[in-house]
Amino acid sequence: MAEQSGNKSLHDLRPSVIHQPLHNSITPELLPRFDPIYVEYYNKYNAGRLHTHEVPIEEFRKDPTKYLIAYGRAPGPDVFRITEQKCPVQGGEITIRIFEPAPKQDENGAPNKRGAYINFHGGGWVFGSLESDHDFCKRVVHELEGDVVAFDVNYRLAPEHRYPIPVDDCWAAFNWVRTRKAAEFNLDTDRMAVGGSSAGGHLSAVIGHLCRNANIPLALQVLNVPVCDLHNPFTPFGEFDRENCPYESYREMEFTVALPAARMSYFHKHFLGVPRPPRSDEDWKISPMLAPSFENLAPALVFTAEMDPLRDEGEVYAAKLKAAGCQVELIRMPGAPHTFAGLDGILDIGKKYNEKVIATMKKELRR
Repeated sequence: MAEQSGNKSLHDLRPSVIHQPLHNSITPELLPRFDPIYVEYYNKYNAGRLHTHEVPIEEFRKDPTKYLIAYGRAPGPDVFRITEQKCPVQGGEITIRIFEPAPKQDENGAPNKRGAYINFHGGGWVFGSLESDHDFCKRVVHELEGDVVAFDVNYRLAPEHRYPIPVDDCWAAFNWVRTRKAAEFNLDTDRMAVGGSSAGGHLSAVIGHLCRNANIPLALQVLNVPVCDLHNPFTPFGEFDRENCPYESYREMEFTVALPAARMSYFHKHFLGVPRPPRSDEDWKISPMLAPSFENLAPALVFTAEMDPLRDEGEVYAAKLKAAGCQVELIRMPGAPHTFAGLDGILDIGKKYNEKVIATMKKELRR
């Protein structure tokens, strides 16, 4: 072979190797703060994929399985009976899935009264279904050992059914259980609880205020990573108002996973419309933070997640409950993403969430 001549670096030149971060990767500055097990699973299953809010809603509705991915939920233990019934609502009906324990009897052979847990799934009022918390509802009923019946509410979703329809559906469902199903399921209507995550936490908080306003007993509200304020973090047109948002966690976690500020903006626009409804005395049903009174609300168990833009508003909401004299327990989950409660099959913080919720329900819903 002839001896090389000229510029040796040009002889050895190879195409550059370019390393681009995958779409929807965890940002480097936030990466060390997340639970490392979550990082492992997120990088395996989520990084590089489109978030559902990046898909036109019409395309998503045609075939959700093209865009959804599920992992990390622990299977719930089986229970005595699972059925579904239709609940009438304004303009139609919705499905409620009912999880029953085996009946228990007192010393006289009469069936024991049971408490009720009414669940509202998350998903930004746009996504989610009765699949979302199916295993969690089974777990609650199993662990409460015959003392609670769970009702999972399939409220109608935006943008096809914008505010106030999801709120009204959940209120109708609560009252349907309380007034029309108490005898059928042998319920003690003084032992009713509501709960949910994210949008489900928002709906539960609103139901808490509605119960107080109507003098209806409510034994517990479980507010997990709740949306408490849709007014102050966003402009009336649903854009993230970074400069004026009162919650530092929104700026700190603007580009977090799995709930960046852009995803919350998408939910805001679909749930409320663009622009959102004009200001009114009913704004607290959109943003429970704006409720005129926090007095005499039901005992609350509030969870926030360190790596969630909703963290600070959830903690401010809990502080308002406490300042008004309500019984409230606030727990911040370290290193946790917004979705931690649904990852109880892989994350210790998800398991701890289950344990704490069940222990609190045993305290508040048993007689």
